[in-house]
Amino acid sequence: MESVIPQRLSTLGHPQRLAVFRLLMRRYPDRVPATELAQALELKPNTLSTYVNALMQAGLVSQERVGTSLRYAIDLNVTRETIDYLLHDCCRGHPEICTPNAYSSSFGDKLEIGRKFNVLFICTGNSARSIFAESILRDIAGDRFVAYSSGTRPRSELNPFALDVLAQNGHDVSVLRAKNISEFQGPDAPQFDFVFTVCDQAANEECPAWQGQTISAHWGLPDPVKVEGTDAEKSLAFHQIYGALRNRMTGFTALPIASLDRISLQKAVDNIGQSNTEG
Repeated sequence: MESVIPQRLSTLGHPQRLAVFRLLMRRYPDRVPATELAQALELKPNTLSTYVNALMQAGLVSQERVGTSLRYAIDLNVTRETIDYLLHDCCRGHPEICTPNAYSSSFGDKLEIGRKFNVLFICTGNSARSIFAESILRDIAGDRFVAYSSGTRPRSELNPFALDVLAQNGHDVSVLRAKNISEFQGPDAPQFDFVFTVCDQAANEECPAWQGQTISAHWGLPDPVKVEGTDAEKSLAFHQIYGALRNRMTGFTALPIASLDRISLQKAVDNIGQSNTEG
């Protein structure tokens, strides 16, 4: 153990290798294509290859070939092993000394029950997928959750196909508007219990850390806006994404939040994001 820890830390000491690692961590448990990594980090393919090879040699990242594409993912066990070593060896079993803010309350604790939980869904445009998620959660479990959505782009508009699908499914679209993520990052913004990215591009972007011990997960889904063809074909794509998100929301609202600690809850929402939930 002690012989490999310095290599891992040295590998992460390079700013751009660390950037690759952080992006893959945000996308966990996805396997991200090399081309997408290079585009998101504005790296040349050969430069990215050098960085991911170093991360792989340190055991922090694994590689998988899918057809002609190379895809990468965090090795979470190795990452946890490295962090555990630092906390228990370097901090001598007192992690609160090294990181007092992070351990002001333990991740073994459960969420405070008896109040509504704030949930934020993030996409690039806040025009379809995140709006679907906000509307579905508000309608099926508005007594337990306060749903919000936002986009990372400076400006966006609600997609007419998305509004049509929502209206067909009985949602009140009059309360909806496209919102930028900056609305939820100021000092007066709600403190979120859950934050979900519902598109890969939003998950690839750097966002400031959320206040408190927010549980975050990536629930990436294809963008129906990019579907080409007839209006009927486009409408079908929006209906499919709506169905997938409704299934995920059904799974999310069925979680026994009162009985799960934060670590178990994090695993549960990660699993929902990886489940086959096509509507």
